[in-house]
Amino acid sequence: MNAVSLISGGSRGLGLAIVELLLSRGDHVATFSRSGSPALEALVKAHPNRLYAAMADAASPSAIREFVAEAAARFGRIDHCVANAAIAHEGVLATMRDDEIDSMVAVNLRGAIVLVRECVRQMLVAAPGDRSITLVSSVVATHGSPGLSVYAATKAALESLGISLARELGPRGVRVNTVAPGFLETDLSAPLSTENRGRIARRTALRRLGTTADAAGAVAFLASPAASFLTGQVVGVDGGP
Repeated sequence: MNAVSLISGGSRGLGLAIVELLLSRGDHVATFSRSGSPALEALVKAHPNRLYAAMADAASPSAIREFVAEAAARFGRIDHCVANAAIAHEGVLATMRDDEIDSMVAVNLRGAIVLVRECVRQMLVAAPGDRSITLVSSVVATHGSPGLSVYAATKAALESLGISLARELGPRGVRVNTVAPGFLETDLSAPLSTENRGRIARRTALRRLGTTADAAGAVAFLASPAASFLTGQVVGVDGGP
C-alpha cells in the first residue's frame, strides 16, 4: 500500500490543497476539520477507498485521539502527519479577549501537539519505513505582523517544537520539519484591497502572493522519501526576502 498521510484542517485552503496533492500521488489520506466543504465531499466521492474525512474539533484532545485511532485502524498505519489546522483572531493585544487568546492556543498549539503525539505513538509501533511530521507555521512567526501577535506566538512555538522533536525522534527514524508559508491567495486574502495586495507582493523577491499549491508542494516534498535526510528544518515558502 502507498503512504498513509494524515492532515488536520483539510476541508479548505492550504489543508485542502495538501489533501488533493497527496491523493494525486497515490497516498491514502485521512483528514479532519470542524466543518466539511463541498470540495472535500467531492474528493471523498472520487476516492472512497483512499480518503477518510471526518468532522472533529482541533481544540479537543479526545476528538483528536479518536480520529487518529480510527485513521490508523482503517489504513493500518500512519506514515506522515501534517499539523495544519489553525485559527487566527486579528486585533491588538490590548483589546484581545481571553476567549480569543485561549482558542488560538488551544487549536494552533495544543491541538497540533496532541495530534503529533497521537500520530507518533502510531509510528513508533509500526514497521520501519519513511515516517515524517510536518508542522505548518507562518512567516509571521519570525517576521511579525501588527494585530497578529498571539497568532504569531503560537506559530513560533510550533517551530521550536519541530526543532526539538526532530532530535527526539531522529533516532527512531521519524523526521520532523516545519513549513512557514508567506501570504497566500486564499479566501482569507480575498477581501484585501488591490493596494494592499500590491504592497504585500512588492515585499517579496518574486513579486507575487503565494498560492496554496506553492505551500502544498513543499509539504508533499517533506512528507516523502525525497526528503529522507531533511529534519529539524523550517522551510520558508514566502516568495523570498
